[in-house]
Amino acid sequence: MKEIILNVPDHKVNFVMELIEQLGLEIQQETEIPDEQQKEVNRRLDLVDSGEMSIRNWNEAKKEIFNK
Repeated sequence: MKEIILNVPDHKVNFVMELIEQLGLEIQQETEIPDEQQKEVNRRLDLVDSGEMSIRNWNEAKKEIFNK
C-alpha cells in the first residue's frame, strides 16, 4: 500500500474527504509528536522568546550551509 500526503485547498476539503470515504480509503489521523520531541521544541521556542537563541528562515540557512 502507498501512503499519499495531500495538501488540499480549504474550499475543496469536504469534496476530497467525501471522495476518500466513497472510495473506501483509509484515513490516517495526524501523527502524534513524542513527548520528548515536543519538550525539546518547547525548550527551543522558550530560548527564542527569551532572546537567548535566534532563528533564521530556510533561505538564509541554505546559503550558510551550502556556501561553505
